Amino acid sequence: MLLRVFAPFSFAWAIAAFVAPAWGQAASGAASAPPSEARAWLLRIHDAASRRNFQGTFIVSGGGAMASARIAHFFEGPNQYERIESLDGRQRKVYRHNDVVQTVWPGSHIAMIEQRGMLSSFPALLQVGDDGISEWYDVHADGVDRVAGHDANVLVVRARDTVRYGYRLWADRASGLLLRADVVAVNGEVLETSAFSDVAIGIRSQPEIVVHAMKRLDGYRVVRPVLTPTRLDAEGWSMRAPAPGFRQVSCVRRQMESPGDAAADASQPPVIQSIYSDGLTYVSVFIEPFRADRHARPLLAVMGATSTLAQRQGDFWITVVGDTPVATLKTFFGALERRKP
Repeated sequence: MLLRVFAPFSFAWAIAAFVAPAWGQAASGAASAPPSEARAWLLRIHDAASRRNFQGTFIVSGGGAMASARIAHFFEGPNQYERIESLDGRQRKVYRHNDVVQTVWPGSHIAMIEQRGMLSSFPALLQVGDDGISEWYDVHADGVDRVAGHDANVLVVRARDTVRYGYRLWADRASGLLLRADVVAVNGEVLETSAFSDVAIGIRSQPEIVVHAMKRLDGYRVVRPVLTPTRLDAEGWSMRAPAPGFRQVSCVRRQMESPGDAAADASQPPVIQSIYSDGLTYVSVFIEPFRADRHARPLLAVMGATSTLAQRQGDFWITVVGDTPVATLKTFFGALERRKP
């Protein structure tokens, strides 16, 4: 998914990069790239996102809402460091050192520390050599533009069906850093835009500002959600047929404690989260026991590119979330079945 509330790591997709020589010479209106070339472009997004030092202000707008954050990313050998500070609403800071992500809320003195390695990062399918993405997306270069004071190559990733959205991407010609990403509906409507308003690329690496901040937790209530790998069938569920092109990339059992509630009930039963990807975007399916005090009524909401569907299924409450059309989430909901004992 694209960056929504500045929580990693959808960030590896939202702040990503291309190596410009691979596609910068393509003309506007060029034909669809061959599967191997399209896959190479998209793999470079993932690879270059982790190999640039940069700092800037990032803005996400869509559905009548807007959010911004200051972002810094540092790369040193095998290590990555990141700092994200929200500039709107409730104060929040996110720090990352490799797979360890620490979110702090200074106002309420709460810190959440998570190990994100079990939640696959973009692009999960491409990383294992799956070229099937070209079956679902048409990918081609589309000229040159300018974003945040930088010349940028433009890449169009158009959905071939109505199950998923398309994308339009702007990558800095000199470094390959992704400067802007639009999520585009089948009818061409831009649902959401994520972009730098200013950015400095190639800055000096300063991992100490991340590492030192992650150690300063005196006075904070520390929350450490536990993620345990599992399988849907082991939990008594099956997914008969997810939306076309999507495959399961992760399934975990996790405690969904609210970091904003100091009196959160740790005895609540864990939630099952099953994640599906088509190589570019994700759909998450959450399964938890139904509770009348928490699950008052069904929910169907769309904000920008993100759709959310939540409703009861027997003794359970199912929530499906993804940067997809609502109909896609309904497909997942309808395909989820409780296995008979």
